Amino acid sequence: MRLLPMGERAILMEVQRLAQVLALRERLEVSRPPGVTDVVPAARTVLVQIDPAVLSLAQARAWIEGADAGAAGAAPRHAAAHERPARAARTHHIDVSYDGPDLDALAEATGLTRAALIDRHAAARWIVAFTGFAPGFGYLVSDDWPFDIARRVSPRTAVPAGAVGFAAEFCGVYPRETPGGWQLVGTTTATLFDPQAAEPALLAPGDTVRFRVAT
Repeated sequence: MRLLPMGERAILMEVQRLAQVLALRERLEVSRPPGVTDVVPAARTVLVQIDPAVLSLAQARAWIEGADAGAAGAAPRHAAAHERPARAARTHHIDVSYDGPDLDALAEATGLTRAALIDRHAAARWIVAFTGFAPGFGYLVSDDWPFDIARRVSPRTAVPAGAVGFAAEFCGVYPRETPGGWQLVGTTTATLFDPQAAEPALLAPGDTVRFRVAT
């Protein structure tokens, strides 16, 4: 792991694999001390943001190194009133109509029948690895999904909100209409992002997603 200071309020951790990101983010959340305002995972990095009035960069670095080694680092006992508390992971059930334009081609590419591909996707337990691309978009991974799906050679100029798709090892749901190159297998009416809600994004890193065949 490589640690890089990002100004006076953040430290960026660089790792080699997504699995390391998932494990590190979980250990950081479990041992999260006062003064940590946010933990932001990505494909190969985890960013920790701090309130330097509560937690110094040196203390944050010691905590991160302790968490990376599997132990909680030392931290001050007082907390800042404005810091964001760690959010408990949740499970979301998302109903999907498997009517995507790439469904049959993906079934053929993976060596599965159309029905088997749908069953495999719906049976998998998906974890939100990180978010990005568009507000509310979660990059989902699953130990139950062994396929590496190539992006479309020509991205679509408009992918509708609610489209469920694949790219590489990831599954995702488009929260709004946008251009995109993911392979689309279905659609959902679930709201992934509502700017007027108390928590605008439905999905957060660490959450579990289970897809269900819409009836």
